[in-house]
Amino acid sequence: MSQKIALVTGGTGGLGTSICRELADAGFRVVAGYNSGGNHDKAKAWQEEQKKDGYDIQVAYGDVTNAESCAQCIATVEELTGGTVDILVNNAGITRDGQFKKMSWEQWDEVLTANLDSMFHMTRLVINGMVDKGWGRVINISSVNAQKGQFGQCNYSAAKAGIHGFTKALAQEVARKGVTVNTVSPGYIKTAMVAKIAQEIQDQICAGIPVGRFGTPEEIGRMCSFLCDEQASGYITGADMSVNGGLHMS
Repeated sequence: MSQKIALVTGGTGGLGTSICRELADAGFRVVAGYNSGGNHDKAKAWQEEQKKDGYDIQVAYGDVTNAESCAQCIATVEELTGGTVDILVNNAGITRDGQFKKMSWEQWDEVLTANLDSMFHMTRLVINGMVDKGWGRVINISSVNAQKGQFGQCNYSAAKAGIHGFTKALAQEVARKGVTVNTVSPGYIKTAMVAKIAQEIQDQICAGIPVGRFGTPEEIGRMCSFLCDEQASGYITGADMSVNGGLHMS
């Protein structure tokens, strides 16, 4: 059986790196999609770092806000791997926080475009191939703030909530074709960016999390890997997997 191909958008970031590694550990051939403001050298350096740790992960440039760039990204993946995408993890996203009364149209539009329109751009390019093969996995990374809301994040919470609506609708369309579509909603995860927050602020955040700690990127990666496992998850579709330490329970 040929090795299944996984594409992780935002694959060179904190969460993306762990998702890529966990999928590689599970035996998939992984390609990390990246934008990085067009910094191709940065992506190549990331790739070399992965190789030093024993991970042979390819990289493919793509701006998820741009349909033509997304199409080129998929073409690059197919050229690199000689196959079509079996697993898509829609992980790329941005924040542009601010109180709604002060929020500009640009802050709203940039977040909705990068976090929600990207679902359309990327998924439409691979879903038919999955259906034709009779197997596929689409995993959309949302957020606990889509479930509970967050002060100063009307744009982000709206976009991330929209992701799960997209998930549920698409899951129904392709369920009988061997394709599952699910959402993963992380809570506070200790990425490099979070680690830079002042310790007293970190302590305040942890005090509100029932398990008493931040999550790890690896825990998100393992959830994604679980949702791709044929033996474990073929009967799970349209679900929102909350990985938030009990911060929000629904």
